[in-house]
Amino acid sequence: MSKRSIRNLELAGRRVLIRVDFNVPLAGGAVGDDTRIRAALPTVRYALERGATVVLASHLGRPKGAPRPDLSLRPVARHLSELLGRPVHFAADCTGKPARAAVAEAHPGGVALLENLRFHAGEERNDAALAAELGSLADVYVNDAFGTAHRAHASTAGIVSHVGDAGAGLLLGAELEHLGALLGNPRRPFVAVLGGAKVSGKLDVIENLLGRVDALLIGGAMAYTFFERRGLPVGRSLVEPDLLDAAAGVERDARGAGVDLWLPADHVVTERVDAGAATATLQVDDATIGDRIGVDIGPHTRQSYAEVVGRAGTVVWNGPMGVFEIDAFAAGTLAVARAVAGTAATTVVGGGDSVAAVAKAGVRDRITHISTGGGASLEFLAGRTLPGVSALPDAQPYVG
Repeated sequence: MSKRSIRNLELAGRRVLIRVDFNVPLAGGAVGDDTRIRAALPTVRYALERGATVVLASHLGRPKGAPRPDLSLRPVARHLSELLGRPVHFAADCTGKPARAAVAEAHPGGVALLENLRFHAGEERNDAALAAELGSLADVYVNDAFGTAHRAHASTAGIVSHVGDAGAGLLLGAELEHLGALLGNPRRPFVAVLGGAKVSGKLDVIENLLGRVDALLIGGAMAYTFFERRGLPVGRSLVEPDLLDAAAGVERDARGAGVDLWLPADHVVTERVDAGAATATLQVDDATIGDRIGVDIGPHTRQSYAEVVGRAGTVVWNGPMGVFEIDAFAAGTLAVARAVAGTAATTVVGGGDSVAAVAKAGVRDRITHISTGGGASLEFLAGRTLPGVSALPDAQPYVG
């Protein structure tokens, strides 16, 4: 996964199209959360400082191939201008005269932002004509949108063959470095903490990690498919009946690989998933769960998981330990966040809820690397090829 970097590209006096991930929430015609915009700033500034004309391209939301005023990137252009302290020329379309005019107005050292790529149906179809038109706007292409790197779209894969040179941005490069280290030569012990709602969403990741990790800690609703397979009472908790054999296979493969597989020993249960609902903490073999629902890992599990994490050399965490959206059921997820932040290990956190948890716990700055791409990071950890990465030229080996 060693790809040519923006640091290896000639930028001065050239038009550089940077595929960024500005898929941010909008509220009242303004940017509601600019985390993703700020994440792209180092690459944008790097190109500007080297005399490039910067052309930025991104999607926003799911407009389904047609213009939608509520999903315009115009508010993002205004916000980006404030962050950069310079004008950002906004193109009312990502192709045609509006795009060419905005790029021309930017001049060397300037910035243009194209309108939402997904206003064109050809973006998600990786349409060759759209890819060629985007490529015509630039001399150099840089992909810095890891969150979309697992999609073969016109702006992530198709465009590469229509520019003179290409490479990975600083953000994408950091993702490849940190995630690649997890699958390469991680510091031992290597501990993976996986949560979330469904085993189906993480099964490939689990299977790919079993030959690499020393311990695998499972939480969230996905644990209940494992409990069902073991014959434990699960109440009305989420179970995927068609994955019971797969869960058994995971346990069998973990034993064969010498991996310590951890499942919750106790859990928080409730009659309804509501902030005001009464809760109880039970051992996972306690049949008094009745028709209640498991919504969080219990205090004993929080402590044991924290101890395993504390002994680790490398930790990767993806997915909450419970119904994290409701504060009453977030204690387990927050406990894992604090444990991951408190270890001396190299730590990588991905997935929206996990990232939100480290922020809510006030420990974001104590995580080694926070991945910007939930789906892309899972695809990477599952060992799959990411089209937006594979399309980029490989790094040139050093010849001494």
